[in-house]
Amino acid sequence: MPILAIVGRPNVGKSTLFNRLVGRRDAITDITSGVTRDRHYGKSDWNGVDFSVIDTGGYVDQSGDLFEKEIKKQVNLAVEEADSILFMVDAREGLTGMDEDVAVILRRSKKPIFLVVNKVDTNKQINDISEFYKLGLGEIYSTSAVSGSGTGDLLDAVVASFPVGAGHAQPLQGHVRPLQDDESDEEIPEIPRIAIVGRPNAGKSSLVNLLLGNDRTIVTPIAGTTRDSIHTTYNSFGLEFQLIDTAGIRKKGKVKEDIEFYSVMRAIGSIENSDVCILMVDAERGFESQDINIFSLIQKNHKGVVILVNKWDLIEKETNTHKDFEEMIRERLAPFKDVPILFTSVIQKQRILKAVETAIAVYKRKSKRIPTRELNDIMLPIIEQHPPPKVKDKLVKIKFVTQLPKHYPIFVFYCNHPQYVRESYQRFLENKLREKFDFTGVPIEIFFRQK
Repeated sequence: MPILAIVGRPNVGKSTLFNRLVGRRDAITDITSGVTRDRHYGKSDWNGVDFSVIDTGGYVDQSGDLFEKEIKKQVNLAVEEADSILFMVDAREGLTGMDEDVAVILRRSKKPIFLVVNKVDTNKQINDISEFYKLGLGEIYSTSAVSGSGTGDLLDAVVASFPVGAGHAQPLQGHVRPLQDDESDEEIPEIPRIAIVGRPNAGKSSLVNLLLGNDRTIVTPIAGTTRDSIHTTYNSFGLEFQLIDTAGIRKKGKVKEDIEFYSVMRAIGSIENSDVCILMVDAERGFESQDINIFSLIQKNHKGVVILVNKWDLIEKETNTHKDFEEMIRERLAPFKDVPILFTSVIQKQRILKAVETAIAVYKRKSKRIPTRELNDIMLPIIEQHPPPKVKDKLVKIKFVTQLPKHYPIFVFYCNHPQYVRESYQRFLENKLREKFDFTGVPIEIFFRQK
């Protein structure tokens, strides 16, 4: 899926345009309660083309003298990682020195650059935007992100700049149709696509090299998607899967690995092209906000997940160290606590095979289709015994449940008053589905529809 990055100095309207682009999608499709920075990453579509949108300004440290250095850094990152770039400037404030500095960087890029002059709300402002031609970036797109004026022409040009075929709906590998009640669930199509993601220095490279380098189990390097992803087939110890390895894992970029934005952009490419993600965590640093951020990206993309706590051999252990560390992670992931957590040392080659086996098991659970009859036979008695609470004197009666034909588990409960089902009851149903059908490590979505 192509990536569109929005760059520019603060207060030019990047977040407003970002919200307009991703806000067109139905909000109910994303019920994840993520961390603050999630609002800077989302998905959009235009004329049948799907693409990811990143508001790079959300990752800039705007404090003190570091700000100007950081904004140039994020522009360089966008140039390296995105497929197309929107460079936003402010019609009201006019051309600034920082705009000119950013333009210098962008002119060196071979990526498609779209100069967007925002806050053009009057005819006078339309006449004033000609000064931005000095930036040497070609055509100017005048917009008002607040009203949406001009965004249609801009998006027409943007999607035309993406690589041919990128973002268009295609059958996805590893996705299966829903089974009929008289069918079995024996076949799992294709092979799992497993991405190893995590913040810098968590041990991703060591794990990749251990899996692919020492044992010489590479079968075929396959040309991947944009941003130089490589899909490598692993086949050993009775396990077969595709390892999704982006350039951020295999080689160092031109920027330092300690930039949060850098690692997040790298992770997005891996996550979107995977079925299951192994999220590697540095035991010495604990489970920090950046780990939660990447976990949230995995959730948003509806991927299976296994958490692998690396460098466990370096931790001084007491009686409950393992248990306490695991409980800390689950508390920070709430309410999605049903996640496999493994402790390993890649250097010591501890539990590496177990991590891969667990990821493949998560893939199988993610691909699982529950026959409608079985689903209702198990869930309806539970609902009858524990019905939804009354809201405004309305008695909610759930009459039927089915699983949708999607590549991850989505369940629809048909009832008389779907608008009165509380979030707490939705979590109750999700917990029961996990308990009865084993969806550990798999994101679940639940919807309520009028019967």
